[in-house]
Amino acid sequence: MKFLTDLENFLRSKFAAYPAAPTLALEPCPAGQEGDFTLNCFKIARFCGNPAAAAQTVAEFLGSHSAVEKVSAVKAFVNLTLKPAELYAASAADMATLLANVGLPADERKRVLIEFSAPNTNKPQHLGHVRNNTLGMALAALLKRVGHDVIEVNLVNDRGIHICKSMTSYQIAGEGKTPESTGIKGDHLVGNFYVEYNKMLSAEIAELKAARPELADKDSDELFLETALGKRTQTMLQQWEANDPDVRALWKMMNSWVFAGFAETYKRMGIEFDHTYLESETYLLGKDIIASGLERGVFTKREDGAVICDLGKMGKKVVLRSDGTSVYITQDIGTTQLKYNDYKPQKMVWVVGDEQNLHFQMLFEIMKRLGFEWAKDLFHLSYGMVNLPNGRMKSREGTVVDADDLFDEMAALAADACKERGGEDLPADELKKRSEIIGLGALKFMLLKFNAKTTITFDPAASLKFEGDTGPYVQYVAARISSIERKAAERGLTGNAVNWELLDSVYERELAVKLYFYGAALRQAAERNDCSGLVEYLLDLSKAFNRFYRECPVLAADNEALASARLALASAVRQVIADGLNTLTIGVPEAM
Repeated sequence: MKFLTDLENFLRSKFAAYPAAPTLALEPCPAGQEGDFTLNCFKIARFCGNPAAAAQTVAEFLGSHSAVEKVSAVKAFVNLTLKPAELYAASAADMATLLANVGLPADERKRVLIEFSAPNTNKPQHLGHVRNNTLGMALAALLKRVGHDVIEVNLVNDRGIHICKSMTSYQIAGEGKTPESTGIKGDHLVGNFYVEYNKMLSAEIAELKAARPELADKDSDELFLETALGKRTQTMLQQWEANDPDVRALWKMMNSWVFAGFAETYKRMGIEFDHTYLESETYLLGKDIIASGLERGVFTKREDGAVICDLGKMGKKVVLRSDGTSVYITQDIGTTQLKYNDYKPQKMVWVVGDEQNLHFQMLFEIMKRLGFEWAKDLFHLSYGMVNLPNGRMKSREGTVVDADDLFDEMAALAADACKERGGEDLPADELKKRSEIIGLGALKFMLLKFNAKTTITFDPAASLKFEGDTGPYVQYVAARISSIERKAAERGLTGNAVNWELLDSVYERELAVKLYFYGAALRQAAERNDCSGLVEYLLDLSKAFNRFYRECPVLAADNEALASARLALASAVRQVIADGLNTLTIGVPEAM
């Protein structure tokens, strides 16, 4: 705003030590105090004597400025009320500029690589993956929105003992079934065999314990290779690693079913990866880096021959077993360098659950010790577990909520909600389209509403309420404004040639102020790698609009000029809500 530039120039002329760069920025006026904005004068106190003196100097200058209607100094803060023309010029009056200027300065923009999803090919994706996917795709979209160059990648775990479990189960009970012959989505079909495998293994372990009481206290993992099924599965893994043609053929066939299923799930969520890495192609990476690090003293050899890295308080981490085989972090070290070599990002982000916090702390420290200069810009977006109202999910027992089933449930609940709100006569295809947008939007919104580190309980029905802090609540505000705009168009009311001086109520001014801070909300959320800040902003804006809508009739305003101005303000709110929801990868229906 021009008055801020004028203020900065005045302070430079008055105080010789005042810096050339702007130091003051508008903040929302605290609740309970009078004003549109606040200026924090602690930031300039050292140039102007002390905080109170700085505030008094600022207040005196702004009190005579043509853009300012009212000003008051409260200790080290200056609250100011702008004249309507100035207030709306910086927000609702020029939406093209407001939406175009939300990004970071060019010198602050980076190339960022985000890895998320990381499913296994022995089962379909579940609610935990949905949170991972939602966090990853929304953060990627947010970073893009503020100007970063973002690369989205997936690392699929398509090899290992867990994959061989599904394959062994299929060998035993598959009977040639395929997704086509059963009508079952490929990842679900393979997941069914994984569940069946664990049932067979549990039965064999129970028999083993009954025959050998001394094993009663052993857990399933300890007894795995004591069972015939476990030995058979271990042999299959060895055959896979030896490139046995029959095992590899079965592996490729079942993996192809799963990848086809994953593609449908990703499409429904709106996910497109720039690159998908496969662990079957990366699991041997990292050994050469370990060898180099051993020569340079980054790692040491233990007495048993294992290669370790002493990470101080984090502990001693084995990076290569005594027999020379890799551990998981070996592959991670190699894959991290591979991703850097492929894309040269300035920052790398991993979206992975909080049970891997220590793993990533160790990985990042090891990469720094190996001398990779870019290792200082590695970031783990750690997230908490998603529980259901009836408890935790368990993959082995088949009690997980599959992503596809959850999407179907959300869409069905959304359809019911639409029908209850007068949509029972909608054409089937329109109801389906609307329900998908609302249902998946409600799911994503609820998963993004909380800081990622929070462990949450997800209640599908609660997330779809049209009242409260939900996605449908925000979507409904946008849909309501679209309805107002359609009715206005029928009356020939366009919202053009607006007299913004007419909008001077507290409810109208509140909306203008909130619109002004949209760019700041985006940039702050991106800086924190936390989409919940943007969710909170959209909820606050929606609530402010509903207060405005109750107190300030739009189409029923006292005259056409006032109706036109309020229509333009409402339209500005809709544009910001739509932009914000799209940034969170959430759709906006035209009607609800």
